[in-house]
Amino acid sequence: MRIGIILTSGSVKGDVALAVRAEEAGFDGVYTIEFFNRHGYVPLGAIAQATSRVRIGTAIANAFTRSPLLQASAAMDLDELSDGRFVLGLGSATRRMNEDWFDVPFSAPAPRMRELVELLRGVFAAQKGGGFRWEGRFWNISVPIYARPGAPRVDIPIWIAAVNRGMIAAAGAVADGLVGHPIATRRWHREVTIPGLREAEKAAGREEGACALVPYVLTSIQEKREDAIADAKNQIGFYFTTGIYHTILDLHGMREVGEACRAALRKMDTKAMAEAVPDELVDEIAIACTPDEARDRLAEWNDLTEQPLLYAPSVGVPRARLEANLDTTLELFGSAA
Repeated sequence: MRIGIILTSGSVKGDVALAVRAEEAGFDGVYTIEFFNRHGYVPLGAIAQATSRVRIGTAIANAFTRSPLLQASAAMDLDELSDGRFVLGLGSATRRMNEDWFDVPFSAPAPRMRELVELLRGVFAAQKGGGFRWEGRFWNISVPIYARPGAPRVDIPIWIAAVNRGMIAAAGAVADGLVGHPIATRRWHREVTIPGLREAEKAAGREEGACALVPYVLTSIQEKREDAIADAKNQIGFYFTTGIYHTILDLHGMREVGEACRAALRKMDTKAMAEAVPDELVDEIAIACTPDEARDRLAEWNDLTEQPLLYAPSVGVPRARLEANLDTTLELFGSAA
């Protein structure tokens, strides 16, 4: 496995330090997240300079809150700073995130994402001069003298975050990888994500496996199993307050779990939100266990991916347990182990 880790130390400087530790431990990649108070690209500039081997990337950056040329220039800057180690991961986010947090319009996310990836590939290919023009359904761009001196690659990998079938199809058609959501179950990936990718690849005339599954794997490891499970449930319950993710629950016949999480959120009852998540769902989603069990639990993902992204829960997790989880994850899953 080429194991990556999501950088969730809680601060920008902490993420840089965590990335350095992950490289020393032998991890394959380190990846930033983006939120209303976290920038996906900025920390990677420092990480590129502080590391020399590990892949760096966004997992994920918001796709529609920047213009395509800003996305492309950020990707090429980071690829240059890292000497060709950058992976561009993009996600549509939800309507509420786009409209309420960033005040940008939101429509047709899957078709827009597909066009955006094709557009970005065109920008990367235009690095050596000759200008760049794009006339599409969603974007029209004309830069007659476009060039990008110093860029190390014209084939920066692009990953798309996807949960539901429309975005899965977009990823299969154009992306190098599909970033699986932290609350997507192994069964969801086995029965929905991977078949959807293969179908979309075939329809687009691509080779089977052209778009790899790169899933978040919620990783909660503590000396006490009950602490590990409780931390995982806090994170899972928080995610299932978002209705668009309930299609995953439908596959398992657990729609009531999502409804209970949303009802708890309306009352700001975080305890009830976590308690709504059954243990069997935690087992399908997360590595939530003691250290001696953790490697066996990750092995349950072997038939689905060669590139898991280990993701420590943080919602409602005491600081000491978050740090202990990250320390144990580095110790157990780096190639140096």
